[in-house]
Amino acid sequence: MPKPHPERPSPSEQTPDTPPLAAGIRRHLGRSLRSHYAEALAAPVSQRLEALIAQLAKPKG
Repeated sequence: MPKPHPERPSPSEQTPDTPPLAAGIRRHLGRSLRSHYAEALAAPVSQRLEALIAQLAKPKG
């Protein structure tokens, strides 16, 4: 039988508007994801990716 997690309500305690994770965990995940994607967005775009984006911008026909 699985042990209940101290920061996560049991399925019987959850309501449709109950978040599945505690607020502190959601904040930590949010900060981590923003940090990760900020680094990715700051990185230069490769020439191959630029070429693919240019192909998408061309009208079909």
